[in-house]
Amino acid sequence: MIALRGVTKRFGDNAVLRGVDLDVRPGEFLVVLGPSGAGKSTLLRCMNRLVQADGGTMTIAGLDARGAERATELRELRRRVAMVFQHHQVVPRLSVLKNVLSGRLGAMAVWRSVLQLFRASDIALAMACLDRVGLAHKAASRTDALSGGQMQRVGIARALAQQPQVILADEPVASLDPHTARQALGYLKQACRELGITVVCNLHQVDYAREFGDRIVGLSQGRVLFDRLPRELSEAELDALYAGSAAQAGLQLIAPVNAPANESANDPERIASMAASAPPATTAPTWRTA
Repeated sequence: MIALRGVTKRFGDNAVLRGVDLDVRPGEFLVVLGPSGAGKSTLLRCMNRLVQADGGTMTIAGLDARGAERATELRELRRRVAMVFQHHQVVPRLSVLKNVLSGRLGAMAVWRSVLQLFRASDIALAMACLDRVGLAHKAASRTDALSGGQMQRVGIARALAQQPQVILADEPVASLDPHTARQALGYLKQACRELGITVVCNLHQVDYAREFGDRIVGLSQGRVLFDRLPRELSEAELDALYAGSAAQAGLQLIAPVNAPANESANDPERIASMAASAPPATTAPTWRTA
C-alpha cells in the first residue's frame, strides 16, 4: 500500500528527511514515534504532496506520489489519501454535517462542489461516518459549539467520508485529554480494522503507540532508527530515540537505500555523531457503501 525509498527533504540548509525507507501493508496501523523536529510531520506532508520531497520515490495507494505533477494526478492522490490534523482544521461556522461532507468534494464535479449540491448518497455516507465516531446526533449543530475532542472526531469522520485507502494522522491527539485521546485513536483503529484503511499516525505518546499500533517506527533527525512490533520495542531503543543515546544503547540505524556503498549506516562513528547532535529528551479498503 505504501512504499517509500530514500525520501529526502531539505528546507534551506536544514536536512529534515535523510533517506527514509518505509513499507506499510494494506489495513495496517503504523505509528511513527519521534521527538519534536524529527521530521514526522514533514514525512506525512510529503506523502500527501502538501510538500514536495527533494529525492527518493513514494508509491502510495497505487500512485506515484512524488511524480504526480498534473492537477488531476494530485486530485486523485488526495482523494485516495486523507489527512487528520492536530488542530482539527474544521470550519467553525458550518454545521457538523457540512464539515464532514467536505470530505466528498474530491469525488464531485467542480460545479457541484461550488454549489454544494451533495447527492443523497453523499449525505447518507456522511451520516454513517458521524455515526461511526458517535456524533450522528450532532449533525445539525454548529461545529464551534463542540468540544475539542468532538471537533477531532469530526475531522476523523471527514477523512472517512473521502472513502480513502490511506489515512495520514499528524499527532491527532496531542491536545486531547487521555480519555478523549484513546477514544479518538480507537475510532481510527476501528476504521483500519473494519474498512481495511491503512493508517500512518504520528504520535509522541509511547503508551498510545504500544496500545494502538500494529508496528512502531522510530524517526530521529530524519532517519528511521528502528522498526518494531509493539511487544519488541525496548527501553534502550526509546532512550536512543528521545535522549539521543543510540551509540550507548548499541543500536543500529536502518540504512537508506540510496546510501553510498562505502558509508554504512551501522558505522559506530556515524551513530555516535548522530547521538551527540540529537535533541534533548522530552517527557514522555474496500468500502461497502452505495
